Amino acid sequence: MDKQVLIIYTGGTIGMAVDPDTNALVPFDFENISRKVPELRKFDFKVNSISFDPIVDSSEMSPEIWARLVEIIEENYAAYNGFVILHGTDTMSYTASALSFMLHNLQKPVILTGSQLPLGAIRTDGKENLLTALEIAATYKNNQALVPEVCIYFQDKLFRGNRTTKYNAEHFRAFRSDNYPPLAEVGLHIKYNYPYIRYTTLNGSFSVSKRMDSNVSLLKIFPGINENVVRSILEAPGLRGVVLETYGSGNAPTSEWFMKALKDAIERGVIIINVTQCLAGNVEMWRYETGRHLLNLGVVSGHDITTEAALAKLMFLLGNSVSMGEIKDKLNDSLKGEIKPVMA
Repeated sequence: MDKQVLIIYTGGTIGMAVDPDTNALVPFDFENISRKVPELRKFDFKVNSISFDPIVDSSEMSPEIWARLVEIIEENYAAYNGFVILHGTDTMSYTASALSFMLHNLQKPVILTGSQLPLGAIRTDGKENLLTALEIAATYKNNQALVPEVCIYFQDKLFRGNRTTKYNAEHFRAFRSDNYPPLAEVGLHIKYNYPYIRYTTLNGSFSVSKRMDSNVSLLKIFPGINENVVRSILEAPGLRGVVLETYGSGNAPTSEWFMKALKDAIERGVIIINVTQCLAGNVEMWRYETGRHLLNLGVVSGHDITTEAALAKLMFLLGNSVSMGEIKDKLNDSLKGEIKPVMA
């Protein structure tokens, strides 16, 4: 079989063009993408595309759309060597994290990319992002994909998707991965950082999970946060999991009302995972007394996970696990390289 890569266009700036009559941005037809990007004809592999109809603004991303993406990959997995998902940047890290948990025994690249300027703009970053993402998705050696992971490629760096955060809304370098090195760096050549790439050794064929439980919430603490705000989140009907964004290495207020609100939620069966507000670093609740209070209550450490990956992992585990104990155990396991393996 000749090599083939499938582009899946969900929406986002990269697929927009200026309407000459109205001067407004409108999506262009990806069936004719070679007209916009004639360099595609130089590849030694075939590029096909599927577009969402209607396209989805990335701020409207949801678990239902993640399930559609997973379904498209599942249906086309045997026919293609790799997949490039074009996606708006605002929620790209959430989608990349979710897909990493929903795709099992992945042996082919799934690369998310996009742009800060439309593909048709004179100074667009979209063309380079698209062309490089396609090249990486098609790169194999001895019938082995060089990067068989869910990744984000943006502005000369390939990152593990569930390690990324969007941090800049204006510059072309929109993403960072402070707790894990890039999987590849792009200049005149593509330099792959092989020791950091995850090559699955699990037995079994490719499979997918489509269930995600979105009965989760994010609670970011801040100086002056009050009891009514905290309880409105922790006592939300149907709530099953909370990502608690704390200070530094996992510290939080020790006010009696705050500790009781957390304790009450945990006793109701709500799982709370502690994630640092810092872009880099690790949650170490044993380090300071304020963190030890959370540990004693039963709050689970998020280690060095990002907020985006923590939310996606919690949704995945709540939707696919059989017990609270299993969920807590797996939160402490690196399922898809989202945290540094925890030493026993």
